[in-house]
Amino acid sequence: MLDNEQKKTTAEIIKENIKDFGQKQVYDPTYLKRARERIDRWKENCVKPSDIKNWKTVPLTVLGSETAREMIYSPLNIANSDYEEQLGNPGEAPFTRGIHSNMYRGRTFTQRQLVGFGGPEDTNSRIKYLLEHGATGINLLFDMPTIQMYDCDDPIATGSVGSCGVSVNHVKDWDMLYDGIDIAGETSSIVTHYPSNTACLFPMYLVMAEQRDVPWDQLKGSVQNDMTLEELVRNSSEYIPPKDCFRIECDNIEFIRRNVPKWNFITINGYNFREFGTSGVTEMAVAAAHGMAILDEMIHRGYEVDWVAERLAFFWSGGMDFFEEICRLRAMRRLWYRILKFKYKVKNERSTWMRCHLQTSGISLVREEPYNNIIRSAYEALAAVLGGVQSLHVDSYDEAISVPSEEASLLSLRTQQIIEHETGITSVVDPLGGSYYVEALTNEMEKRILDEITEIEAQGGYVEAIANGYLSKKIFNYMYKEQTRIEKGEIKIVGHNYQRSSEGDDFESFRYPEECEERQLKRLHEHRQNRDSAKVEMALNELEAACKDGKNIMEYTVNCARAGCTVGEQWKIFKKVFGLWKKPSVF
Repeated sequence: MLDNEQKKTTAEIIKENIKDFGQKQVYDPTYLKRARERIDRWKENCVKPSDIKNWKTVPLTVLGSETAREMIYSPLNIANSDYEEQLGNPGEAPFTRGIHSNMYRGRTFTQRQLVGFGGPEDTNSRIKYLLEHGATGINLLFDMPTIQMYDCDDPIATGSVGSCGVSVNHVKDWDMLYDGIDIAGETSSIVTHYPSNTACLFPMYLVMAEQRDVPWDQLKGSVQNDMTLEELVRNSSEYIPPKDCFRIECDNIEFIRRNVPKWNFITINGYNFREFGTSGVTEMAVAAAHGMAILDEMIHRGYEVDWVAERLAFFWSGGMDFFEEICRLRAMRRLWYRILKFKYKVKNERSTWMRCHLQTSGISLVREEPYNNIIRSAYEALAAVLGGVQSLHVDSYDEAISVPSEEASLLSLRTQQIIEHETGITSVVDPLGGSYYVEALTNEMEKRILDEITEIEAQGGYVEAIANGYLSKKIFNYMYKEQTRIEKGEIKIVGHNYQRSSEGDDFESFRYPEECEERQLKRLHEHRQNRDSAKVEMALNELEAACKDGKNIMEYTVNCARAGCTVGEQWKIFKKVFGLWKKPSVF
């Protein structure tokens, strides 16, 4: 970004670079006049007065954006939408219609199902099961102690080891987790969530690769590494300050980009942020602001913007407002192109791609009548494919109750396979492109996302909007309003607060391996007994010094992994050096 543009908002920069933005009248004026007259006659002769009065309504869905919709859409709604400026061809700027010219005709969306429960051997078995049944990637989830960066023998971990993901403490656990799996051939989405956790867990994966003689430049996949998750979404009693968390995030980016070139060093997380309590518009605005903060920091560190931008990726939540979900994906793809092109002056067109993984919404699923969740997730997945995602996870029908069963996980994978092979929608690129409704709603989504980016910039940017409590307050206000509407029945959820029956209330959920905690505790004890304590102490001391001296900490967490340090031991160093931060009150 140029110095003289730092004081301008992103919206101002985009507007200045698109001449006559939204002012071109694409349709012939005479044609538009006839269309307007015909619609006016139709309204007068055919439409009920009550429908005229309520011409615009707001669909009320779980985590919706409250975007008003007209009863019908016509050429009048997109009269100023120039094809070249607003749409373009697939694989060409501004990428509204997709980042590849042939999209799913060339390569279908990666089909990943979240997997993780019990100990490493339990999850290893499920990974192999899904791969054998056609999954085209691994999507790995950790249990709460691992995510919160506590070892399984920490008192806070008691009773939750392996309960909502796989328990991992050190490199040997990783080796067992990927036993019999070709890490050079399979792509792995490693759901590390936080920057602090990424700095501890991903080095263990890299050391596992070293021990298998797999060069790091052969590894392909992604980590989350997202500050939004650590500082906003995370429910914990211990947080490091936002500025230090952001520093760790960018240290991770720098190290991974240098040393693991095919790896996506961050999947900027909109998903968990939205599921925590925001609209789809806010989800994308915050993610875009986050992406810009990363680019600004890496430029400040001396790197070319293209070097960073071409490996950025996003992670979205797919909700129930079918057409809005399609349109906001198209809108964000176009907006991200414009931000990178006009604000950051990137040279490589690939750097402007909004590449993304999408997971269908977990919060839209309910415990009552759980088989209804199959339908919800299928529609959300269909919208994701119509919107042009690169990778997809379909939530299983029993996820509102427990970790998915093997049967439910397979059914979710089959949902993706049916969409790909049996519906015909992957035969045409952007099949909804040109729809009056879809194009008008895409334009509206882009405007609303950009408006919220401007609000974040007014707070001083992404990091400051977290530190000062602005985003926490936004979450609270939205979720309070959302929950009130659900309780009043204004947002209808079939089987939950609308047309509810008692069917399914006695649903039998997945059972966790009862002996998991005992197994993991025994392994951790043996690991600590057999490792070189002097090497462990030296590695942790060097990490502590690096944190204090402003060095890239991931250089040192890799050494910690080699020495046999655990996740919890490294987290204690972060807390010791950076101190703890208390979230601002939203009340």
